[in-house]
Amino acid sequence: MADDQERTRIAVKVGAGAASSKISGWQADCLRVRISTAPERGKANAALIALLARALGLPKSAIRITRGEHSAHKTIEVTGLSEQAIMRLLRSEPSSQ
Repeated sequence: MADDQERTRIAVKVGAGAASSKISGWQADCLRVRISTAPERGKANAALIALLARALGLPKSAIRITRGEHSAHKTIEVTGLSEQAIMRLLRSEPSSQ
């Protein structure tokens, strides 16, 4: 994770096409997320952003994919929360859609 003036970057591993959307938790410094939406035409990316926004209590505009738009391994930038706040919120998130 990198924290830069209220912009925090997190590594995310996404599994698309799951039975339900949920945040599976942290594995080392990478957040594992399951998305029920199929990875076509950006739908899974939009579902990922919506899930993270809901879990973090932020608007979707505060979350963006900075790397890996067409990959399961992504870098997400979150504006408005520190690394510690993100870790705390996502660690305790029951997070199903």
